[in-house]
Order: sequence, then structure tokens, then C-alpha cells
Amino acid sequence: MIQAIVYTSNAGTTEQYAKLIGEKTGLPVYPLDNASGIAHGTEIIYLGWLMAGVVKGYKKAAKLFKICALCGIGMGETGSQIPDVRKANNVPGSLPVFTMRGGFDLTKLHGMYKFMMSTMKKTAGKKLSEKTDRTPDEDIMLDMMLHGGNYVSVENAAPLLEWYHNEQ
Repeated sequence: MIQAIVYTSNAGTTEQYAKLIGEKTGLPVYPLDNASGIAHGTEIIYLGWLMAGVVKGYKKAAKLFKICALCGIGMGETGSQIPDVRKANNVPGSLPVFTMRGGFDLTKLHGMYKFMMSTMKKTAGKKLSEKTDRTPDEDIMLDMMLHGGNYVSVENAAPLLEWYHNEQ
């Protein structure tokens, strides 16, 4: 039985999703770095921010807890990138994987991540802005890169919440 939600957040949207999902499920929510009160092997839902398909903190969380569902929060459309996330993190086929659009705020990033995303904003942003046949998802990505944005919502969390309620 799932007993907690554990997360790693960088710019805050993963934390927002963790708290939102905690409210909707009644599960307690813990940041991974402060989850020492949870017993080793406890069944959890893990949320981490995405960087190049890697769910940050997943490997550490998998060593400590029994992850029952994995969720990556990134800039991409909710439900996209699941095969990439599964592959990049070497996730077993039996583990449910979810992705949710979080947001982007360069001012909340630090150190190497701020530098990397600033560079990505310049290169990928320029490439996207010059593209004449952008998809709606690409329009949202470009807008986030140029102006920032927060897309945390119950609607984006719905697939995970539906899975959770079906499991209980």
C-alpha cells in the first residue's frame, strides 16, 4: 500500500505537483533529502524533475524506497516522453511512468542548471522561433523559454491520480 509521496524539485513545479497530489490522495509529502522519517522499503510515488529524460533523484529514491509509480516533471506536454523517460532511467516495464508539464523559470535555477538552461533557451529558443510550422506544443515550449510559465494543474496530474485511485 502506497504510504507517501517523495519528490525532488529544482525550480518548484515538482514540489507543487507533489503537494497537489498529496492533497488529492491524502498521502503525506516529503522532499527526498528530508525523507529520513520514512522507513526503508516503504511504498511511495516518486516525482522528480526531468533533465534530458532523466528523472532527478530517481536512482537514490529507488535505493531507499519501493517506488510504485514514477513521475517526471518537465517542459514537455503531459504524457509525452514516457518511452524516453523509461529508457533513460532504466525503468522496469511493470512500473507505471507518468510525465507532466511543469514549467520554466530561469530565475529559480542555480549554478550549472541555470547556465545549461540559459544556453538551451538561446539555441533551442532561436531555432523554435524561426520554425514556421510549429506545433501547439512547440508554441508553448517557445513561450515558456521566452517568458517563463507554470503549467501545474489538476488536469495534468489526472492520469496519475486516476491510476492511484484505481490501485487503492
